[in-house]
Amino acid sequence: MPTIMLLNGPNLNLLGQRQPDIYGHETLADVLALCESAASPGFDIRAEQSNHEGHLVDWIQEARESCCGIIINPGAFTHTSIAILDALHAFEGPVMEVHISQVHKRETFRHHSYVSLRADGVLIGLGIEGYAAATRQICQLVGPQ
Repeated sequence: MPTIMLLNGPNLNLLGQRQPDIYGHETLADVLALCESAASPGFDIRAEQSNHEGHLVDWIQEARESCCGIIINPGAFTHTSIAILDALHAFEGPVMEVHISQVHKRETFRHHSYVSLRADGVLIGLGIEGYAAATRQICQLVGPQ
């Protein structure tokens, strides 16, 4: 069964609790349920979250052997992590970058994304619906297995 890796970076474990005026009231469990319902039949979702950059790099490397696509919300690592970018460059499948908030209406430092240099699509400001759209897009790009 083709698997899509769903990766969330720092502080996203607090989704639904941290700054709900910016990020909403939904949790990571809600995000996973949404992605599972958006996935085409026969696709599986593997979800991981870490506040540590190296864990994200390790999971991206694991995805090279076991996943057909990656959905990633790198959190603050979006703006700082060349290591995540380099790991994504070693992954051959589609990569979708997701940001819950409209980052371009926020602080200037949030306007630059290293991950966007590799991403096949970037979904910004759609709330958690961006994850569902990313899931549907990967299923479409990969096609039936």
